[in-house]
Amino acid sequence: MAVAHRVNYIASTATDATRIRRARGDTALAQSIRRAIDLIRRSAEHPLSLTEAADVLDVHKSTALRILQTLESARFVRRTGAGTYVLGSGLIELSELALGSMDLRQFAAAHLRALQRETSHTVHLAQLTGDEIIYIDKVDSPAFDAVKLPSRVGRAVSIYASAVGKTILAYLPPGERDRLLSHVVFERFTDSTLADHDSLEAALAQIRQDGWAADNGEHDAYVMCIAAPIRDSRGLVIAAASITAIEVIASLDQLKSNLPLLLETANQISRELGYTPPSSANLIGSDAGRPTPADEPGD
Repeated sequence: MAVAHRVNYIASTATDATRIRRARGDTALAQSIRRAIDLIRRSAEHPLSLTEAADVLDVHKSTALRILQTLESARFVRRTGAGTYVLGSGLIELSELALGSMDLRQFAAAHLRALQRETSHTVHLAQLTGDEIIYIDKVDSPAFDAVKLPSRVGRAVSIYASAVGKTILAYLPPGERDRLLSHVVFERFTDSTLADHDSLEAALAQIRQDGWAADNGEHDAYVMCIAAPIRDSRGLVIAAASITAIEVIASLDQLKSNLPLLLETANQISRELGYTPPSSANLIGSDAGRPTPADEPGD
């Protein structure tokens, strides 16, 4: 019994020591993050020398330099010709993206919820953020209580194997589209996946011609989806709205019967963002979603 008690005591002591080390590590990590945040804030107030940065971070100059170089690579700080560090453009871009997403969600919210009520299917809103297309809003269908869709707000969606991804990709300037696709490793998720560049480009050309996109189980075989482009005040496609259903609820052809409602919803959101259609007529069935000259392929 004495031996067993001693073994338990040693094990408990070791566990306690591990917890203490982890707690100390978590505290040190939190302190490092707080100091890095403080460093970025200070760089926004005035140029920082390496010595000042080391003081803010409470580390040696060599360590401070490595941290600054990491922040510089993310464009959170920028090194000036004088060797000091100032706020970089990365944070400004993140702020603009965040504000843009919040504004878009605000303008789109009522329209998306109305679309969900009229169709009874799940509705998504997706936006290009950095190099990813992100879901920024989702209105669930009660029909999916038993089977949950994998999508969620804040999650990235496949650029080439989703209706919203292909819609946004189709209307990007060719150079930007090529840049995004240069990072893509094509993977065949299902038999319907467009798993090579040529077939994807053909599909994107068709999307520009039709003004909408479909996903016939390209990422998840049981998920059907249609999507339409949303334009800003400049006429640029900045987002996409979609209607999604699992195949046992609605086939792709059944989902397409809601296309007029989807296109009208995308047009309404675009108008909320300041987009002026080419004509005063309803765009559905005419120039709805068709590319402006800036959307056409070519450099």
